[in-house]
Amino acid sequence: PMLMVRRLAEGELAHEERGPQPVRTIPMHFAQLVQANTVDFATVFGAESESHFAMGMPLTMDIRIPINLRRLVERSSGIFGSTGTGKSFLTRLLLCGIIRHNAAVNLIFDMHNEYAYGKESEEGEQVKGLRELFPSKIVVYTLDKKNTRATHNLAIGLDEIEPGDVLSLSRELGLSPLTTDTNLAMLHRRFNKRWLRTFLDMNGEQLEVFSTEVGGHLGSLQALHRRLARLLDREYIHEHVSHNVFSEMMSYLDKGKHLILHFGRHDDVLDQMIVANMVTRRIRDLYQEKTEAFQLSQKKSDRPTPLVITVEEAHRFLNPEMARQTIFGTIARELRKYYVTLLIVDQRPSGIDDEILSQVGTRISGKLLDDRDLEAVLSGVSNRHAIRAGLASLDTKQQVMVFGHAVPMPIALRTRRYDNEFFQEMRQEPGKVIDLYAPPTPRAETLKEESFEDEVDKLFGR
Repeated sequence: PMLMVRRLAEGELAHEERGPQPVRTIPMHFAQLVQANTVDFATVFGAESESHFAMGMPLTMDIRIPINLRRLVERSSGIFGSTGTGKSFLTRLLLCGIIRHNAAVNLIFDMHNEYAYGKESEEGEQVKGLRELFPSKIVVYTLDKKNTRATHNLAIGLDEIEPGDVLSLSRELGLSPLTTDTNLAMLHRRFNKRWLRTFLDMNGEQLEVFSTEVGGHLGSLQALHRRLARLLDREYIHEHVSHNVFSEMMSYLDKGKHLILHFGRHDDVLDQMIVANMVTRRIRDLYQEKTEAFQLSQKKSDRPTPLVITVEEAHRFLNPEMARQTIFGTIARELRKYYVTLLIVDQRPSGIDDEILSQVGTRISGKLLDDRDLEAVLSGVSNRHAIRAGLASLDTKQQVMVFGHAVPMPIALRTRRYDNEFFQEMRQEPGKVIDLYAPPTPRAETLKEESFEDEVDKLFGR
C-alpha cells in the first residue's frame, strides 16, 4: 500500500478529510479486500475537470485516470520509451490536454514533423495534427520555405546570432569550446552586433591582420571562420531580416497562442541545435524579464503564463557534455523560477545528464528494454523497485507507467486512443468537476462472502 484514507462513517463526505495520506501502517490481518470503484479512484487521483486531464485507464479496468495539469507544468516532465512504443502519439495526447485546458502555453520543436499536421498512424489511420485540432490556438513557424501550410517562415538574421549561440554549437561544428570562447569574445568586443557578418566577410589576408591586431591565434581563427561559413548554407539564416522573429513569438505567447517550430526538410542535427538553442535562449530571456517585472509589481495581470518547451531527442541537448552549454540544461536546473519548464521526449534517457533527470518532476514511460535506460528513468525516485517491476511488465504498445509530481502515486495505464472520438472531445470545452459525492457505483463483491469471524474460525477453530 502507498496511500491511505480514513474510513468514512455513513453519510460522511470525503472532502471533509485532508485527502489520501502516505501509508504509515499496513492493513490488519484478514482485512477485507475490495476492488476500487470510480469514486475511490477520483478520491485519490481527482476527477476530470478544468485542471485534470485523463491520460488513460488502469490496465484491467475502464475507469479514466486523470493527471493534475497544474502540477504537471510546475516542473519539467519527461516522456520516455523504446522505439515503437508510441512516444509521439503520447506526447500529442498530453499536449492536447495542456492546450485544451489552458494549463500553459507551449513551444514545440517539431523536429521530425510529428505534431503540427496530420499523418498516418502505424495502423494506417489518418490522425490529426495539433494545428488541425486547435486551429485558432496554434501558430506554426517553419524552416522549410516549401511548406505553404505554415503561418510564418522562420527567418534569422546574422546580426541576431550571438557568441553564446555559436558556443552551444561547438560540438556539432567541431570546435574547441575553450579557444572558441576566447575568439568569440574578441570578435564581439571589436565588432559588436555585426561581429559574425564582418568575420565571415574577411578574406585570408584580413584574417591575418585581425589576428595580429587582437593578439589572437591565426590557426584557430581560420578554423572558426571555416566552420561558421556553414551557417550561410542554411536557407533560414539571412544577412538581415526586417523584423525580430523572437519578439513576434513572444507576442503570440502573451496572447495565449501555442507555437510549433516545424523543421520540414531541415532535420539534421545542426539545424536542430541552431534553431532550438537560439529560439529557446531568446524566449527564456524574455520570460525572465517578465518574471522580474511581475515580482516588482505583484500585479496578477503581470504574472507570466507558464511555458512548456517540448523537445524531442532530448539527449542531444541534455547529455552530460551539452547540458552545461545549452539553455535547456539551465531551464531544467532552474525548475520553474521563470515559469518555463521542459517536456523531454526521448528513447535514450540514459544519455541525459543525471542532474537534469533528477529535476524531472513527472515521468511518463513506456516499455524500456535497456537496463541503463530503466535506471536513468528511476533516478531520484522513491519506491523504485516497485516502479521498475511495473515498467518491466508493460506491453510495447499503449501502456505506460505514470509517476511523479502530477499524480499522487505511481500507476500503470492503458493510454487513450488518439482517434476520432478523442478528436471530438478535444473540440468541446473542458468539463466542470465531476461530482465525487454522487451515489457511488456498486463495489465489486469481496473475494469471500464469509464474515470476518468465520474466516478467523476457519483458520484457528472455535
